[in-house]
Amino acid sequence: MIEFQNVCIRAGDFQLNDVSFEVGSGEYAVLMGRTGRGKTTILESLCGLRRVQSGKILIRGMDVTHWPPADREIGYVPQDLALFPTFSVAEHLQFALRLRRFHSTQIEHRVNELAEMLGINHLLKRQIEGLSGGESQRVALGRALSFRPTVLLLDEPLSALDAETREEIQTLLRTPVSYTHLTLPTTPYV
Repeated sequence: MIEFQNVCIRAGDFQLNDVSFEVGSGEYAVLMGRTGRGKTTILESLCGLRRVQSGKILIRGMDVTHWPPADREIGYVPQDLALFPTFSVAEHLQFALRLRRFHSTQIEHRVNELAEMLGINHLLKRQIEGLSGGESQRVALGRALSFRPTVLLLDEPLSALDAETREEIQTLLRTPVSYTHLTLPTTPYV
């Protein structure tokens, strides 16, 4: 479950005050509103990329308000996808797993599993430059799903896609993710 309790967030001159809501485990939630109303600011606060001024953010009942982003176990696909231009597709899928010090065989297995699930096997050795919008979207989604996050945040994930690719991604997002074959390392994050 995700819970915002009277959260206040400042971003330059923009401020959100007393934001409160709950999203139950296994539920989908959508933030809607016009441009510039704070949707991305809320997502960034939830995943730890933006500090809150006051209030609490809870995930599964734990106060994560001041936790570092990596410790929150949140997969995030920002609107601009934030793909690293020097990484191959495979390196994007490996990124969060390497940060969390997974064993190389676990990483290889998970990359292959994600590539198959997302239909990007043929792209694993390619660089990001030259990928289509749909291919880039799949890579960003794979990177966010790689470590099997507790929460998945998507900032306008389908806005730049053609109708066919949009339907494929919607179907993919409705498909339950398998949580087998990967265990968290026993050593803490560095």
